[in-house]
Amino acid sequence: MYRVRKVLNHNSIIVVGTEKNIEQDTDEGMKTYLVLHKGIGFGVKISEYVDIPAEASIYSLEKTTERGNAMSIVNAVDPVCLEISDAVLDEAEKVFGNVDRNIVFPMADHLAFAIQRIKKGESIRNPLKDDIRLLFHMEYQVAETVVPILEQKTGHIINEDEIGFIALHVHSAIVNENVSRSLQTAQIVRNCISYIEEKTGQKLEVTSLGYNRMMNHIRYMVTRFETGEILKMNLNDYMEMKYPDTFKLAADICNQMSRLLKKEYQDAEIGYLAMHIARVIGVE
Repeated sequence: MYRVRKVLNHNSIIVVGTEKNIEQDTDEGMKTYLVLHKGIGFGVKISEYVDIPAEASIYSLEKTTERGNAMSIVNAVDPVCLEISDAVLDEAEKVFGNVDRNIVFPMADHLAFAIQRIKKGESIRNPLKDDIRLLFHMEYQVAETVVPILEQKTGHIINEDEIGFIALHVHSAIVNENVSRSLQTAQIVRNCISYIEEKTGQKLEVTSLGYNRMMNHIRYMVTRFETGEILKMNLNDYMEMKYPDTFKLAADICNQMSRLLKKEYQDAEIGYLAMHIARVIGVE
């Protein structure tokens, strides 16, 4: 059983309880949870015991996220932001299966600040929004579901810059990677693309299949740099002989990435990256 500690609104309450189905008068040994469900807080009184419906979302408030303690966030944000974040995560589960739902707290915190900016007529620029849309395509589609939900619940309309940031929260819920890390990956990919355009003198076609494949290849390169995952093939000899300029460009990029991430990399990364660059710039 759970006992109500605080009613946030008609759809959200804070409760205390234990894993066992017991009732007690004190909070000793009991954990604190956020419960989100339509009408869960309607007519409920503090200290009253409640049954939580199976379909309700229940979150531990013992967690600490990259944006702070979960309880602190819940106390600071409009409960509607928690409801909206919970709804976005419902959509994420439909697409990706199991996700880390604790992302509800930093996502709600971000939405709360986004709403403040909208009310003040301010905006936040996200120069990586197009890269995020391409790199995390499915996550971005899930993030777009926030638009009608937010408008319905608050009357505010969120822009594409904000959607890009929400997409990073969705991605974080899928891969157990914090948002700042996902943002860094998107920035590295953007820097690599810009460097390739600068050195080849070509403006790359973002809608091409080769461009998308190269972006995703660089994205997973970042992961391999971190994990030390080994590539099964080595194309270096072939690529260096057939496309020496492209191979040198790929080597420069790998070295820059290595310095930035402070990680060593296996030589085979150069040949694979050179192959993608050769395809996207159309060298013969």
